[in-house]
Amino acid sequence: MSLTLPAIPEFHLPGLLRKVNRRLPQWPHAVSLCVALNGAARLGVLPTEAAELCEGRTICVAVEDGGTEACVTCRGGRFSPVWRREAEGWNADVSFRGELHAYLKLLTRQEDPDTLFFNRQLTIEGDTELGLAIKNLLDAIELPPGLERFRARFLAQKTA
Repeated sequence: MSLTLPAIPEFHLPGLLRKVNRRLPQWPHAVSLCVALNGAARLGVLPTEAAELCEGRTICVAVEDGGTEACVTCRGGRFSPVWRREAEGWNADVSFRGELHAYLKLLTRQEDPDTLFFNRQLTIEGDTELGLAIKNLLDAIELPPGLERFRARFLAQKTA
């Protein structure tokens, strides 16, 4: 049975949301991303190479129009949040930046990652080699049929 996901339009979150979120702590986003990555690894959705590739490295994912940023690292095959301290001159090994609609297109496979990066809807900063390797891993992930159906139903409810 083939499922058709609704098309995700290009949209921008309200500017006020970005201003408010930039003033709030960012650790909840990092914790949420870690829970998702560790859960995906346990389910076998995230390839084991992902943890090996990210071992000891710091990766940040910024949603520009949402004013949020999640920074994580991997130690011993488990992802954990990184508590960012800008005052200490801290930098991530690699950062991904984009607007929410671009990430949603990537996650729902409605847009090829290369197209999103080529059109500058998503950008990589820092260690480009690591960023491209992570991008290629994301592109290779195939959701199990049960999760694919769940994702399709969830998206259909959110867009209805």
